Amino acid sequence: MKKSQFAVFLTIVLSVYTLVNYYIFITGLHSIPNNYKFLYSAVYLFFFLSYIIGRFLERKFLNAVSAFFVWVGSFWLGAMVYYLLFVILIDIIRLLNVLFGFLPVSFYSPDYQVLFFLCVSSVVILIVILGYFNAASPVIKELNIGINKKAGVLKSLKIVMASHIHLGTIINRKRLRKIVNMINSLEPDIILLPGDVVDEDIGPVIKQNAGELLRTLKAKYGVYAVTGNHEYLGGVEPSVEYLTEHGLIVLRDKTVIVAESFYIIGREDRASRGFAGIRRKPLNQLIEGVDKNLPVILMDHQPLRLEEAEVIGIDLQLSGHTHHGQLWPFNFITKKLYEVSMGYKQKGNTHYYVSCGVGSWGPPMRTGNRPEILSIHLNFL
Repeated sequence: MKKSQFAVFLTIVLSVYTLVNYYIFITGLHSIPNNYKFLYSAVYLFFFLSYIIGRFLERKFLNAVSAFFVWVGSFWLGAMVYYLLFVILIDIIRLLNVLFGFLPVSFYSPDYQVLFFLCVSSVVILIVILGYFNAASPVIKELNIGINKKAGVLKSLKIVMASHIHLGTIINRKRLRKIVNMINSLEPDIILLPGDVVDEDIGPVIKQNAGELLRTLKAKYGVYAVTGNHEYLGGVEPSVEYLTEHGLIVLRDKTVIVAESFYIIGREDRASRGFAGIRRKPLNQLIEGVDKNLPVILMDHQPLRLEEAEVIGIDLQLSGHTHHGQLWPFNFITKKLYEVSMGYKQKGNTHYYVSCGVGSWGPPMRTGNRPEILSIHLNFL
């Protein structure tokens, strides 16, 4: 991404972030007694700046201090979403009261305002805590798919898919060990990681030596990955180099045949053009020379234009990216944006699965769904 484009993007993001926080801050300030307003303002400013400070320090001075601010700021991002929803709800109630006058005058008394502030804060904190434990507790889902093709000598194939792990400060070595152990426990024939293996900057991953855990992934036919938009956010080349050095086969607009029995196509992420000026190859070019009598599996991080795979004759497409919103109610938005926001779909002879992912981005919490690792049993003729 050009510096000018990134500057515009960053300005927009920071402006929205600031406006949302100002709206929440002002609403909360009206509920705080005068002798506590300065303390409230100082605490709010700390939370507001934490994520920005953490990300800056992470790129410049990667240490325990930067990790502290990233963690605090990330939790605040989640809390901010639910404070915003409550503030909007409260303002709607106030507007309706102006129109219809159904609330008693005491509703606006200082004592009631403090009580509402404490109740809302308690609920938000509870949501954040439950969301964090939910995000740290992935489930294993199983899917059986029949493909009407022969696959060499194979009658079946067990794929384990783990999308958007987001390795970094939040999804750290401890979390990765749990994910690796869950994947290995399934005894997969092949492991597929459809993008966003790395969250952003590769620095925290290197510092934690997370790559050594990636080396312990075990599968008969290896571990394959593709780039996601987050590899591009932090610098795609260092991320891909690191993953490759630690045992992953990263397919960047490449097609490989495995065990002379099936094909895997790995697409470069759509973000490649905007962030790095790399135009990814069209799917019909990637499938040139492929023997379509054998099963063809496609990894494409972002589940857009699903009809392409059906027209080309792909048997199975695996994608991620959406997080299925990650935080309620954003799952309703992703359902509108994507033909498949999460789960399985079949179009013609093509099977699709879009995973909500095993990691998290931004807030270290999930309230709209459970993180997942998918075990796919492919059965051939």
